[in-house]
This record gives sequence, C-alpha cells and structure tokens, in this order.
Amino acid sequence: MNLNKCNQYLRYIELCRERIESFSKYPYSLSAIKDLSRIDFHPKVTYIVGENGTGKSTILEAIAIACGFNPEGGTRNINFSTNNTHSDLYKNIKLIRGVKRPNDGFFLRAESFYNVATNIDDVDVSRAYGGISLHAQSHGESFLSVIKNRFSGNGLYILDEPEAALSPSRQMSMLVIMNELVQKNSQFIIATHSPIIMSYPDSIIYELNNGIKEVVYKDTEHYKITKNFLDRPEKMLEVLLSQE
Repeated sequence: MNLNKCNQYLRYIELCRERIESFSKYPYSLSAIKDLSRIDFHPKVTYIVGENGTGKSTILEAIAIACGFNPEGGTRNINFSTNNTHSDLYKNIKLIRGVKRPNDGFFLRAESFYNVATNIDDVDVSRAYGGISLHAQSHGESFLSVIKNRFSGNGLYILDEPEAALSPSRQMSMLVIMNELVQKNSQFIIATHSPIIMSYPDSIIYELNNGIKEVVYKDTEHYKITKNFLDRPEKMLEVLLSQE
C-alpha cells in the first residue's frame, strides 16, 4: 500500500450505486455521476474541471457535506442554513480516508460566500480572518483574506470556483499560498474554470465531459480554449462576432 496515500486525509470516494433508486433523476442523471464509480484524490491537490452544468460543483458539494462541512461553506463549526438546495448525493458516496485526520478544514464556495461572511460577523470570529469584517473588504480581498488568515495548515480545504472573486494576479497569489499550505501537510480539492488556478504542478486533474476522466493540464478544454484565444485574439473575435 502506498504510504503517501495512507497519510493523506482523503484517499478516494466511491459512489454507492446500489443505493440509488434511479439514474434518470438529478443529480444522478448527470453523465459524470451516472458513470462514476470512484475518484482517487492526489495527496496534495485534486482538480475537478468541466463546463457549466457538468456536475463538478455538485460532486464537490457532496464531498464537503460528507466530510462534515456546512453545505453553504465555512468550517465544520459553522452551522447555519439560508437555502436548503443541496442534493442528496452526499448520502450515496463513501469516503475512504487515510490514517491521519486534519487539524483544520474549510469549504469555500463562491455562490454562498456572502452568507458565510455574514455568519462569521454574527458570531464575532472575524479576528481569525484577519481582524477585519469580510464585508468591509472587496469580494476578492475577502476571499483571499480567508485563504491567507484562516487556513492554518494540516488541513483539508475544499474550494468551489475560487476564481469567481479573484483577478488573474490574485489567482497567482492564491497559488503561492496554496503551495505554502501544501508544505504544511494540507490537501486541496478544487472545482475551477481557471487555467491559472488549475496549473499547480503536483496535482491530478479530472475533467467532466460526457463522463469523468483524468487529463493533463495542457489537454484540458479550459487551457486550450484560453491559449487559442490569447494567441490570436483578433482572429478569434472576428470569427465570434461575425456569427449571426
């Protein structure tokens, strides 16, 4: 048995297919979930990427809830609900853990971050987030403030589309902070559209596209489309804007 695999916090998940009544109903009708049997996690960083609607956030959400995080995000100690919209996928996945347990953890998701920031202010724990209310900062600054000040290492960090609030330069800053936390025995699982964020070299990337498959960085659709556009923006714009 691989020692690194044993020492990581999450080794893999399995879909308990025998529990599922129908694969014609959401979220089990999504091709990435319909064909899912197992996802192996990298000891350091695992990416789940794909187009909108392919199920990456749904899978990430299920992993986070199964790990004990609030569906809307935050630490395991944050317990509130503003809108109960999560699927029951978390009930039908099995977590296979390593021998170590994380000392820290956070589920950061873009779509409900405002609600988490409000809850943090309500319970007056802003000191752990840099000493300034997250609502007193810009959206991007508050995102980065959580990652810089609240993530302490030896932790499991699950991030859903963190690029939503971050400029390209701030995304690069996030990579630097991620690397520091990885050196402190942290494990990341990230759903993203950003070619910058998904570039961390010591990682594994799963692409959701009519199923789920492992891909290398430069073979992802996000990288190829972005590179093609930046290599010849005038030509790409000519084609795009000439379509009726």
